[in-house]
Amino acid sequence: MADFETREKREPSPSSASSDLEASHGITEKHLLRKLDRHLLPGVCTLYLLSFLDRSNVANAKLDGLTTSLGISGNEYLTGLTLFFAGYIIFEVIWNVILKRIGPRIWLPLLTFIWGVVATLQGVIVNNGGKSGLAGFFVVRFFLGLTEGGLFPGVVFYLSMWYKRSERQYRIALFFSAASLAGAFGGILAYGIGFMKGVGGYEGWRWIFIIEGLLTCVLAAAGWWYIADWPSKAKFITSEERAFLNSRLKADSDATAHEGFTWANVLTAVKDPKVWLYGACFHTLSLPLYTLSLFLPSIIKALGYTAAHAQLLTIPPYAFATILTVIYAVVSERYARRGPFIIASTLTAIIGYCILLGNANPLKRPGVSYLGTFFAAGGIYPSVALALSWPAINVSGQTKRATANAMQITIGNLGAVIGTQLYRADDGPRYIVGHSVALAYLTGNIAVVSTIWFVLQRENSKRDREQREGKVQTEGDWLGDEDSRWRFRL
Repeated sequence: MADFETREKREPSPSSASSDLEASHGITEKHLLRKLDRHLLPGVCTLYLLSFLDRSNVANAKLDGLTTSLGISGNEYLTGLTLFFAGYIIFEVIWNVILKRIGPRIWLPLLTFIWGVVATLQGVIVNNGGKSGLAGFFVVRFFLGLTEGGLFPGVVFYLSMWYKRSERQYRIALFFSAASLAGAFGGILAYGIGFMKGVGGYEGWRWIFIIEGLLTCVLAAAGWWYIADWPSKAKFITSEERAFLNSRLKADSDATAHEGFTWANVLTAVKDPKVWLYGACFHTLSLPLYTLSLFLPSIIKALGYTAAHAQLLTIPPYAFATILTVIYAVVSERYARRGPFIIASTLTAIIGYCILLGNANPLKRPGVSYLGTFFAAGGIYPSVALALSWPAINVSGQTKRATANAMQITIGNLGAVIGTQLYRADDGPRYIVGHSVALAYLTGNIAVVSTIWFVLQRENSKRDREQREGKVQTEGDWLGDEDSRWRFRL
């Protein structure tokens, strides 16, 4: 591995290094980056939009009569939501191991197609013995989580193999913005599909699952043509561009290293306290993220709106969150900082929950609570987008990074497991328990982010001091992010 951090301090500027590479290969870096973005980002954003749509459309289906039709109670419905995340976190690490072995061009579309089939099956659940569809609901929610679990950590690792460390955060944030976009699309689709009630003898909520699930299957099957393989195999770049890409990545990270899989590298991630902190950062955001996405339609309906109007009213908060996520991604990348922007965004979400909790009479003043959902969504989604980029830019060693990405999602989604039990129908319209726990988690997120910021800053200062004292080895084998030449991005 090249000593890129030490070299950055000796060279006149990073741009001069890029110019040298451009001159030697006859390729413009900006043009290549735009080409990578055109070929990589639309595909993975599409898959994640489908993923979030298929996991959260159950909230829209509930408003259209899912629980009544299947004969399941409110608590049983919440248990079904919990089972999704139980399945989601089981094989996170294993899924990334499989991705590394068989490649993204096969694995990501295949995984998407399988969960598309499962998502479609939600629409044909039958009542067992004519009484209840509880068993079918539980089974499909568990397997939907199981199959969806490999996408997000897989794509984060996938992007880290194409982009330099300084370029990953912006792309990962754009990728995650598809989550809030899915919320907006989900509201529009649910409103329109709801009018299909009675078509084919099916209730409207069944058509929500069937149409959106089949859409996932079709786009997944087409993924063979729009999901690129690893840089060494991708066909959309020329041999000259591949050589340039390898040169720029070799000077920046381990993306071009030929690293074989070993369980020892997996254990290296497990033993790193910083990886657990990255997981805690997402954990403190996951609970408010998923409680909002799974219960926002019900929260709005409890303010006194009809089910159809509630579907439509979910769209503006999600659209607002999408815009803010992109803005935070751009500004955070420009200043090369994550910590302060996560804290600022989380504080926005805290204001939102304070508004929701402070409105003593939501039925009399629904506009106040509705305003709170804008602050909550607009604060949560940008924070999550930035938090999920931290392992991708700070963990070195391909297997260790793949493991760290998966661990972050696993640890994080334990918060979602808890959150699925918090918003009970009898608690509306104020939902004091759910909103209070979400508020507490967001407060904890500020503490975790501050801790990560302090730990990384302290480690960088220590390594800077060792370099000034001549204690840093400038040659020899690369030791990953434990190497004294490595600097963490704050």
